[in-house]
Amino acid sequence: MARRSAEPDSPAKSGTYGLRRSDRFLFGLQSAERVVFVSHVQPDPDSLGSMLGLSHMVEQKLGKPTLITRDGLISRAENRAMVEVLHLDLARVEDVAWGPGDAVVMVDSQPKTGRHTFAESVPLYAVIDHHDTPGDLDGVAFTDIRASHGATCTVVTKYLREQDVPIPEKVATALLYGIETEMVGYPREASPSDDDALIFLYPLADKDLIAQIRNARLPHSHFECMLQAMQSSFIYDRLIISWVDSLPQPEQAAEVVDFMIRFDKVDWAVCGGVFRDQLILSVRAAKEDARAGEILRQVVGKLGRAGGHDRRAGGCIKLPSTATSAVEEIQAELRRRFLKALKIEDIRGQRLVPLRDMLQNLQS
Repeated sequence: MARRSAEPDSPAKSGTYGLRRSDRFLFGLQSAERVVFVSHVQPDPDSLGSMLGLSHMVEQKLGKPTLITRDGLISRAENRAMVEVLHLDLARVEDVAWGPGDAVVMVDSQPKTGRHTFAESVPLYAVIDHHDTPGDLDGVAFTDIRASHGATCTVVTKYLREQDVPIPEKVATALLYGIETEMVGYPREASPSDDDALIFLYPLADKDLIAQIRNARLPHSHFECMLQAMQSSFIYDRLIISWVDSLPQPEQAAEVVDFMIRFDKVDWAVCGGVFRDQLILSVRAAKEDARAGEILRQVVGKLGRAGGHDRRAGGCIKLPSTATSAVEEIQAELRRRFLKALKIEDIRGQRLVPLRDMLQNLQS
């Protein structure tokens, strides 16, 4: 492991004062034997593209071997398609044989936020992220947290440009798609830096591959999940909450809210779905300055973990029991907390699909 300074990203102590952040990042890797990249559970396109881009830079500038890892499942159809069409070689993080000469770099996430499964005893050299979810950065030699940026891939694109590293089509495609996925929804969570990176990467990327990823074929379970979500969605003023008894995959909670937030009667969409022994939460907002990540952290509190962006957030709660009564009890508590946090009167919710319509559809 590369030696760490007493303070995060301390250029004065490492003799790198005045250098660009990408210079300082590479400087601290000079003594590493291998650079291993990790991210959050169920890695998304932003984390995958960021790891690929940084790996390419390290190999080109330092000539060191690198390893890109996968923590947990990659189940969303588009994310699976990205891995397949770009032929991303991902090592399962639980299978990694950590060595004393490894420098571990975490991207698109922060340590001790409850979003990882690898051992916390694995020391980190660097953390590069764009989330405002606070992590424990004590003892990390290099940190670059840019909450003003919409995507970690934007930060990585800056690094590559600063270092004048040629960007091959595969890397450009991954970075471009990673940024695009973070910009979805309206209003866009994008800064001028994100738009500049998109303009720079566009001519370098394979647009046909991106179209193939965007239009990935969907499994039968996707439609079953969406049907269940619509039938169990309740409207409270400008908030819609969808409950799914059994998520086929954890990422489908995000697919539900991506769909529900387009309903013109609401500003907030929440989905809570049971996956194994956890309640997976996903939130979307259709208004500026929504503070979705902060709101969800407030709602979840000590029940579990949560975080995110201004208009998108996610979290999870470990269930003491998956019995229907136990799940319903937590659902009721979360509903109460969401209504309180959003200053909505605690009234009986209105079904998105009236029960009589559901019964008529079943009979027909």
